[in-house]
Formats: sequence, structure tokens, C-alpha cells
Amino acid sequence: MDASTFAANRPVPGLDVIVVGGGLGGLYTLYQMRRLGLKAHAFEAGSGLGGTWFWNRYPGCRCDIESLEYSYSFSPELEQDWHWPDRYGTQPQILEYIEHVADRFDLRKDVTLNTRVKAARFDSPTNLWTITTDGGDEISAPYIVMATGNLSTPRVPGISGLSSFQGNWYHTGMWPQEGVDFTGLRVGVVGTGSSGVQSIPFIAQQAEHLYVFQRTANFVLPARNAPMDPERERTHKAAYRESRKAAYSTPFGIAGHPPPTQSALDATPEEREAAYASKWAAGGSISYLYTYTDLLTNEKANDTASDFARARIRETVKDPRTAELLCPNDHPIGTKRLILDTNYYEVFNRDNVTLVDVRSAPIESITPSGLRTTEAEYELDAIVFATGFDAMTGALREIDIRADTGTDIRSKWADGPHTYLGLMMAGFPNLFTVTGPQSPGVKSQMILSIEQHVNFIAGCLEHMQGKGLTRVEASQQAEDDWVRYNDEVANSTLYPRANSWYMGANIPGKPRIFMPYVGGVHTYNDLCNDIIAKGYEGFILSRPAEVAPRAEVAGS
Repeated sequence: MDASTFAANRPVPGLDVIVVGGGLGGLYTLYQMRRLGLKAHAFEAGSGLGGTWFWNRYPGCRCDIESLEYSYSFSPELEQDWHWPDRYGTQPQILEYIEHVADRFDLRKDVTLNTRVKAARFDSPTNLWTITTDGGDEISAPYIVMATGNLSTPRVPGISGLSSFQGNWYHTGMWPQEGVDFTGLRVGVVGTGSSGVQSIPFIAQQAEHLYVFQRTANFVLPARNAPMDPERERTHKAAYRESRKAAYSTPFGIAGHPPPTQSALDATPEEREAAYASKWAAGGSISYLYTYTDLLTNEKANDTASDFARARIRETVKDPRTAELLCPNDHPIGTKRLILDTNYYEVFNRDNVTLVDVRSAPIESITPSGLRTTEAEYELDAIVFATGFDAMTGALREIDIRADTGTDIRSKWADGPHTYLGLMMAGFPNLFTVTGPQSPGVKSQMILSIEQHVNFIAGCLEHMQGKGLTRVEASQQAEDDWVRYNDEVANSTLYPRANSWYMGANIPGKPRIFMPYVGGVHTYNDLCNDIIAKGYEGFILSRPAEVAPRAEVAGS
């Protein structure tokens, strides 16, 4: 169903839940709402399902969580039936999986594609949220679930002259579905975050010459990707139920990594070298950060892990000057999202690849024929912006969300996000966010966190149904306490030391607030279970006297 046919295929009267987003979070929300007997409908801006995995089609795009972990857990039959070809899933493989889930559980019929939600309004007397789409349609329901994703608002940098560029330019988060052929072209890649690191080796194989414009060097660890080992798959699937449950008792929501027991500073240099070398050889970011107990809390301990990684860069990159430029020196390892690579550092040994340091010589402008820094001009046929997203808050702030009390999200979040558990906001009744800011979301196995949040939302609505309640809202005190606690947890770690997108540092003018909850999935899950056991402590559950029963307002 697309926007042009929406009017003739309007969701049936009696809609209970509006879902914004047709990615992993939105689809699981539909599944759970249907299980409760609630009528839910999702609205997705893209022409297909998948969210971030629909839009991010750039060459080399691949998940940094192992395939056997990065998948839904709600259906034992699904997890046994599905086969992942590789250790780390590629974008096409993950999108195929998402589409399979949508078909297997008949979720497509409850999604309207090509429809962007522009505004959402809450009306207290009727207890209804009403959304307005970019096509001008208005749809109402008592509850709204924002499954808008954390990395879904691409950021194109405001470099002057872009409109004058005579070649083609692309953003990794808005990649053409038909792909791009860079054969024989002079290409510039701006940015060396995850999408840049993944795409650069592939673009280098095609381009006549590739210029990589790097402002900040990031720590990049080897993925050690390979075709899925059949025996490993069989063993993992045999223990799926136990490992899924165990994942909730780990900091990152991923089982199978024995927790460290020793400080890096208590090990001898020889022991540390051997431990890091073993993790490096095995590949993966979680394993490396699990080497010692204090890598994210003690700067001196972190230095040992950072130094080891920098030594590997210098071993790999032949040109000493290029190697030093690629060595991060402004943040502790792990305080920005660790990037997994395949042949990233090796690509700088190619004759057709040039690293350009735009920290010492910033980009001045895009010209009709290329890009100019303060030191030189580079003639380019194509430019790729691997400049990331307005992460975690961008997608929600793009929607004009307002309550009839006058509260709006852009004003409320003017100095940074304010939420309770990353699930709700005071002043916005019956509005839930999936893996919102101040929840583990981006610091965890995302699908696990999606399921945990949606399960919490479904449990809350089921609890309300049983008691005849129709309104839920985070209390202001609970929100204030959670924001304060989130800051305290972050400040007890090294995370705020990095100018990362966790801090909003990649967006000019965005408040510098550390947004994820980094106390760990295990702690967060225990807190949520305790809140539920106490009758949803911190949430105000009510039945406003003037609101008619749900069955009577359905379809209003």
C-alpha cells in the first residue's frame, strides 16, 4: 500500500495503536499489538520495509553484531529455520530476513509505505493521538508508538558550494537502490565513521583514484568475517533458548562472552599483550572490550588497549605518516562506537588511495569540479558523504509532536533529551518510544533492546486493559530522576571523553549530552522488571473520567 492508494485503503475504524516506522522495531510492535488483540497500523516513509536496513545500501554495508545474535528471539521456529550465510550479515541479507519475517507473520497488511508522519497531536478530552502525514491524511488512535530508529536521519554537512558540483554526490544513509558504479572515477569520501570504513575498501576497488577526507581517526577492529561455519551454527541453534535468556544478564545484551574478572592494570605487560592479541585474532568489538573489567572506566587501563590497537595500525599501514594520521589520539578506545572492518587499513597501501587530513586543513567548499581544503583543491567526479546521522533524537524531533497542554518535543528537548527509561516522556500521555535516548539501545544488541522495550509496552497496555485504564504517562519526578541517573552513570565512565554521536557532537548546535544509558542491559532490565513489579512505578496510570471507553471512541 502506498501513499497514492492510502485514501482508498484507510486503516479500519477502531484503530488502537499508531506505529511510526516500518523497521525492526515497528514490525515487532505490530506483532505484539496483534497478540493483545489490539488493532495497530504502521506508517513508513520508505518504499519498503526495513528501516535503517532499507536505506543503508552503500557498498560493504554489514552489521557489526554477529548474525546468530542479530535476529528476533520471539519465535523459536523462526530462529531455527533461518540460515545466515555469513558470520556478519550484509545489508541485503538482513533486509531479506526482515522481509521474510513480515511475510511469515503477515505483517505487511498493517503497514502503509511511502508515508512520512509530519505531526502528532494529543487531545486530552478524547484521549486520542492524531497524526498528520505528508499526504495530508489524519489518522487517530489512543496510543502511539514511535519506532523511528536511532540512526534514521542522515546528516549532509553544510559545506558551501554543494549545489554547484557538476558530478554526482551520495550519502551512505540515502544510497540509490540501483547501486552506484564508480569504475574509472575520481571519488572523494568525506567521513571515516562506520559507513565510511565499510564502503572505502569497495569503492577503492572501482575508482581510478579515491581520496579519503578524514577529520577524526576512529578505532577500527578486524571483523574476521567468513562464511557461516555449519558446526558453529548447529551448536548455537541448539542452545538458542538458553543463550537468548542469558543475554539479558550481560552488559551489551550478547551472550557467549565470558565476563572479565581482572583489571588491565593487574596483568603483566606480557599477559596483556597475549590477551589483546587473542581477541584481535578472533575479531569483534564486544570481545575486545571484554578483555578486562575496567577498559571503559579507567583511563590508564584503557590506554593499554588503545596502545595495542594503534600498534596494529602502524604494523599494517606501510607509509608512516599515513599510519599516524589513522591512529586515534583524541578519545579512549570504545568511547566511540567501535567499528569492525575488512581490509580498511590495508586499503591505504593501495596506489590509488590518498588519505587527506581535514583536521589540519579543513574543507572550505565544494567546487564545480571537486572539493577544496585550506591547502589544496581535489578534482572529483563523485563525492560520497559518510557523515552519519542526527542520532537518537533526530527522527523524533523531525516530527512536530505536541500535547494539548502546549508541550512540544522540540522545546522539551532543547537542551537534550528528557525521558523516563527511554520509553516515555512526561507531558506526552500514551506515547511510547522504542529504544529511545537514555535507554541501552545503541549500546546493546539492538534487536534484543527492541524486543525488551516492545515487551514492556505490551505488558503495560495489557495491565491497563485488565484494570480498565486508558491513559499512561511518565511522571515528571520519575523523568527527572532518570535523566539525572543516566548522567551519573555516563559520567562514571570514559564515554563522555569522546566527541561522538552519542554526545550529539556530529551535529552543529546540538546540545552536548551523553544520550545512551551505559549501565548495561543487565542492570537496565533488572530496573525495568522491578518497576513492573511495583505496579509500573514512575508511570501515572489512569482512566480520565471524561474519556469514553475505547470501543466507543474507536475510529473517531
